[in-house]
Order: sequence, then structure tokens, then C-alpha cells
Amino acid sequence: MPKMTTKPVAKPPKSKKPVSPIGSTHRAGSHRRARNSPAYREELQRLAPYEGLARIVIARRQALDLTQQELAERVGTSHSVISRIESGQHPTSVTTLRRLAAAFETHLVVGFSDEPESIVSRELVAVS
Repeated sequence: MPKMTTKPVAKPPKSKKPVSPIGSTHRAGSHRRARNSPAYREELQRLAPYEGLARIVIARRQALDLTQQELAERVGTSHSVISRIESGQHPTSVTTLRRLAAAFETHLVVGFSDEPESIVSRELVAVS
């Protein structure tokens, strides 16, 4: 009978960081794509205002303990419109913003700024 020889199997190098069984977090993946892609960075900058508005709408809706459907009924629109706004991927008209403000029983505030993005103070005016 021929003699069988086995070669030792090389172990993969140990990673310094633990790897999630489901992959990286959304934030980590986004940061990685932003580092590697100028087009991705541009798209993030383009969407930033919509995402900021989405966070505000979601926080207000949750503070009032409303579902998207309930908010849509208050605004006089469809659930899908509220969903699109909360996705942070689409622009929203001033008319819709006014209706959202009324649904939240608050005021819509619009402003202009000549300062660079890094400066936080803004001159604001209420739009009724």
C-alpha cells in the first residue's frame, strides 16, 4: 500500500478586529465608500439636507407617538409621501413642509446664510 502523507494546513492570519458575521455596520461601510469614491462623497453631500430633514420629521413624529399613516392623515397626504420624506433621499416642497409644521402643531422656520457650512449660527425667520 502506498504511504499517504499529509501536509499541514496553513491557518489564516488572525484579524486584529473582530468581524461581524453579518458584515460591517452601515456607518463603517459608508465611511469606507466615502474614502474610496469622490462620487459617493458628492452624493452624500447632495443628500445631507434631505437626511437632516428626515431626522427632524422622524423625531417629531415619534415624540407625538404617531405612525407614518397617522401623520399622513394629519398632513393630508399618503403614507408613501411621508415614507419618502423620512427616507432622506428626496427633496420636499415648502408647501409640504408647511403642512408638516401644521400637523406637528409648530412653526416652519426658513433661513438664509452667507456663512460657511462650518459656522453654526443662523439667521432664521418664521414662515406662517
